[in-house]
Amino acid sequence: MHGPVPILLQIAAAGALIVTIGMRSRKWWLLWGPAAVLCGSLLALWAYALISSEGVAGEPAPATFWGWLAITGAATLVLLAGWQGTHWWRRAVSLLAVPLAALCAAQSLNSWLGYVPTVGAAWTELFADTLPGQTDAATISAMQRAGTLPAKGVVVSVTIDTGTVKFKHRNELVYLPPAWFASNPPPRLPAVMMIGGEFNTPTDWLVAGDAIATLDAHAARHRGNAPVAVFVDSGGAFNIDTECVNGPRGDAATHLTKEVPPLMASQFGVSSDPADWAVVGFSAGGTCAIDLTVMHPELFRTFVDIAGDMGPNAGDKAQTVARLFGGSTAAWEAFDPGMVISKHGRYEGVSGLFVVSGARVDSNGRVIGANEAERAVANKLCDLGRKQNVSCEVAAHPGKHDWPFAGRAFTAALPWLAEH
Repeated sequence: MHGPVPILLQIAAAGALIVTIGMRSRKWWLLWGPAAVLCGSLLALWAYALISSEGVAGEPAPATFWGWLAITGAATLVLLAGWQGTHWWRRAVSLLAVPLAALCAAQSLNSWLGYVPTVGAAWTELFADTLPGQTDAATISAMQRAGTLPAKGVVVSVTIDTGTVKFKHRNELVYLPPAWFASNPPPRLPAVMMIGGEFNTPTDWLVAGDAIATLDAHAARHRGNAPVAVFVDSGGAFNIDTECVNGPRGDAATHLTKEVPPLMASQFGVSSDPADWAVVGFSAGGTCAIDLTVMHPELFRTFVDIAGDMGPNAGDKAQTVARLFGGSTAAWEAFDPGMVISKHGRYEGVSGLFVVSGARVDSNGRVIGANEAERAVANKLCDLGRKQNVSCEVAAHPGKHDWPFAGRAFTAALPWLAEH
C-alpha cells in the first residue's frame, strides 16, 4: 500500500506513543521500562521463530515489521502497568497507541507480502460482502438464458463440497468470461485452477494478484474468450498451510482433484479434457501447481509455478514430514514433485512454466539476473521434467517475492497458457 495513509498512520502512532510513554516518573521507568523492552523483544522473537519454523519462502521481512511488532508489545505492557493512577485522557491515548502500533506492524507486513495494494482493496477485504464484478448464481443463469454478454467477466461464489472429503474449507470463487454467456449450455471453455500462497484466502488472486483485470484484458483482446478460472481454497483457514497435500491438516489434495474439476464440468460446463486444464499458483501455490499436475496428468496437463519451492514445505524436512504428513516419510515422498516425476516415467502432453522473481532490467532493456534460490529450484525441477518428456520453460521477471510480482507474472504467463 502506497501513498499518504501509511505515513499518516506512523505519525499518529508515534504521537500516541510519545504521549503514552512520556511524562512518566524516573522511578516508574526504572521499574517498568526494562519489562516493556523485554515484552516487546519477546513478542518479536516469538513471531520470528514462528515464521522461520514454517518455512515461509521469499525475502526476509523488513526491519520495520520487527520494530513495530516490538513496539506493540512494549506499548501493551506500558498500558497495563501504567493504568492505575493515570489521567483518563492518557489512558485513552494509551488504548489508542497499541492498535496504532499494531496497524503499523501490519502495514510493514503488507509492504513485505503485497497482500493489500490499496486502501480500497483493504476496505473490500475487511468489510465488503462481495468483490467488484461479483454476482450470484441466479443472476448468471438468468444472463445466460437471456443471451446477455457482459462487457467484462463475472465472478460468482461457489460451494464445492461433496461431503465425502476430510477437508473443511471456505467458499471458493469462479470467474466466467464474457464468452461463457454466449450460449446455453455454455461453450466448453478451458479452465484454470488458481492457488494462492502459504497463508491465503480464496480472494487473494482476485484482490492482491489483480487476476480479474488480467483475465478481462485477455478476453477483450480475444472477443470475450478467456479461460474459466476457479480460485480455490487450499488451506481451509488463513493460518493453515496444507501445501495442497493430504495429511493431518486436511485432505486438500483430494478436494482439489476429486471435487473441484467435476463440479466445474457439471455446474459451469467447462471442458473435461485434461489438455484444457491448467493449474497456476504463487509461492506455496506454485509448488501445488507442479505437484498436482505431475501427480494427476489425467486431470491437468499444464502448470505455471510462480516462485514455488522444491516440494511441499512446512519447515525443514523433519518438520515438514511431521506437520504435513503425520510423520510418514512414504506420504512425503508421494507428494514430492521431483520423486513423483522420476517414478512416473514418460509424460505425454504435459507443459510447465516456472517464473522466478528478482530479475533486473539493464540499460539496454534486457532482463538479467534473478533470485538465485528460486532459479535453482526451477531449473532443477525443469531438468527433471524434461527427462520425462515434460515441456517446460524458466522465465525471470523483475520484482520481489510478493503479490504484485505474482500478479505481473500471471499477466505475462497468460498468453503462454492460452497457447498450451
